[in-house]
Amino acid sequence: MIRTSTALWKGDGLHGTGELSMQSGVFDAQPYSFKTRFESQDGKAGTNPEELLGAAHAGCFAMATSFALSEAGHPPEELHVSAAVELQKVEGGFAIKTIALTLQARVSGLDDAKFQAIAEGAKKGCPLSKALSATPITLSAKLL
Repeated sequence: MIRTSTALWKGDGLHGTGELSMQSGVFDAQPYSFKTRFESQDGKAGTNPEELLGAAHAGCFAMATSFALSEAGHPPEELHVSAAVELQKVEGGFAIKTIALTLQARVSGLDDAKFQAIAEGAKKGCPLSKALSATPITLSAKLL
């Protein structure tokens, strides 16, 4: 399976603007720019690659955790995942320094130790975690 996304950029890096689109059509010509990536902390001006990476990672990890919990005989009622992608200025440009996954889960009949082990295994097995393995990825998991 191959999924595609596209970027269109016009102008220089600092003042130019771009649009991001996805094959599914969920994202179609969504704006991004230097401002949306590095200055707009509230995210209202448009998206950025790190935000999209975080959404993809959160979604992948949530699904991997759901499969792992179900295989262990404890299908989840609800999984809420956030992914905080930290971008920092480094020598020679910018780099993603860390990704912090936070999981809050409603799962019946499961003790915390088993839950933590399953969540950690899902983090390691998630295809996005594997692809991003050069970046430190942390996990904070909590049963509700």
